[in-house]
Amino acid sequence: MPKWFVLHWRFLCLLIALGTILTPFLLTVYIKTVTNNRRYFKVEQVPDEPVAIVFGAGVWADGTPTPMLADRVEGAVELYRLGRVHKILMTGDNGTPEYNEVVAMQQYAERLGVPSKDIKLDYAGFSTYESCYRAKVIFGVERAVLITQKYHLPRAVYTCNQLGIEAVGLGTPDWGKFKDDSMRFYTQREVLAVIKAILEIHIIRPKPTFLGPFEGMS
Repeated sequence: MPKWFVLHWRFLCLLIALGTILTPFLLTVYIKTVTNNRRYFKVEQVPDEPVAIVFGAGVWADGTPTPMLADRVEGAVELYRLGRVHKILMTGDNGTPEYNEVVAMQQYAERLGVPSKDIKLDYAGFSTYESCYRAKVIFGVERAVLITQKYHLPRAVYTCNQLGIEAVGLGTPDWGKFKDDSMRFYTQREVLAVIKAILEIHIIRPKPTFLGPFEGMS
């Protein structure tokens, strides 16, 4: 085998390896950059929007929200109290009768003073992509504030904007509040989730697991 061919092959393999390593990082930087002016970290900074969308983040065995989910709901409630939003869409996983994120979110928001008439539930928000897709198609959301932890916020804002919702986001605390081991796991997983989001949004455009009739936000 000619020496030049071996060198060429090794160089090609190096380029492929570098691309594999760098692509997730570059996509993450890209999404953070293009959503930078749409992400806020203090309630007082968030512009008025008709709807807040709260993404699910797990419930305990007794049906109460995990600390991450509680923070998200509290952020939405604070926006509601300040009059920055008028309706709240709770979107999450209710894949089995025993597991219901959205009812836990609703009950917690009601305990904090939000009337049930201003809360809408999306029981089939099984992923960020599905939540954004359904918010637009099933609930007719045109503009919204998205509420989730800071590490997840760029992907959420990017996804909803690409699916036709004029979205901004409120990032709730993550690093410094939750255990470093947990945050490392979530942050590393987010890199892979960004790749999946790019594929779903720009290439595959899958339908959600469930669609159903139009419900609106009234």
